[in-house]
Amino acid sequence: MRIAVAGSIATDHLTTFPGRFADQLVAEQLHTVSLSFLVDTLDIRRGGVGPNIAFGMGVLGLRPVLVGAAGADFDEYRSWLERNGVDTASVHISETRHTARFMCTTDLDHNQIASFYTGAMAEARNIELKPIADRVGGLDLVLIGADDPQAMVRHTQECRSRGYAFAADPSQQLARLEGDDIREIVDGAAYLFTNEYEAALIESKTGWAADELLDRVGTRVTTLGPKGVRIERKGEPAITVGCPAEERKADPTGVGDGFRAGFLAGVSWGLGLERAAQVGCMLATLVIETVGTQEYELRRAHFTDRFAAAYGDEAAAEVRAKLA
Repeated sequence: MRIAVAGSIATDHLTTFPGRFADQLVAEQLHTVSLSFLVDTLDIRRGGVGPNIAFGMGVLGLRPVLVGAAGADFDEYRSWLERNGVDTASVHISETRHTARFMCTTDLDHNQIASFYTGAMAEARNIELKPIADRVGGLDLVLIGADDPQAMVRHTQECRSRGYAFAADPSQQLARLEGDDIREIVDGAAYLFTNEYEAALIESKTGWAADELLDRVGTRVTTLGPKGVRIERKGEPAITVGCPAEERKADPTGVGDGFRAGFLAGVSWGLGLERAAQVGCMLATLVIETVGTQEYELRRAHFTDRFAAAYGDEAAAEVRAKLA
């Protein structure tokens, strides 16, 4: 499959607070919060949902096409992605703005507070998908992840008008988007990716009940944190897939992106939805065991051995054949 991944391109500034956010919040004063957290560590990492997902697909052996906007400071990042299997030829480079910045603090309970500076991402709305499709010989699926809100709407509309299948993954932008835009982004998607909270937020903002939402998408994929993922299709029993055992828990940032990368790789390989979700959960486990969203190493024998331990030898044999 020829898959384009549209989403934010950013640098992550990740800090750790050696306490609990909950202990610093006074319920009666939440309307006037003024807090500063003294953090112990700072890691500056490559990030953005577009590259995170594309990187994961690349290390699994695919050649995803990254669609997004970055600044003139993108050269080193571009080289890294290309070395890891990502097609970056369609990334728009701003003449005036820096690449976006994601700034996130994680506490002892792995809760997170984050801010996002838009930067060059605002120019993603100027990107047309047709020239990209023409360059690579067509697009079988376009994942539309969190990005400039106008870009998300425009990419979705172009997918509909040109007949490109698309996956809706609004994630972090749901707080910014209004109901009409969310309906525009979600309606008709081949896949809808959310976590449980985002799923509830979509239902609340669109006014669509869960059943109605399922009528409007092909496959609804809801991540459940440490409980794994639930996959739903209209008229079919739901599929629930658990997570492999973690060797350690280092950093939750980018875990959802890792799942999406593995899931889409499984879909591209022609695996069933359950097996694709298992690949996604295995890759997400590698992400949570590593600080940074693209710092994990995929060693194929290690990956399939752990996959077999989690999901069985038969499942691992299917995935091993695809990785080979």
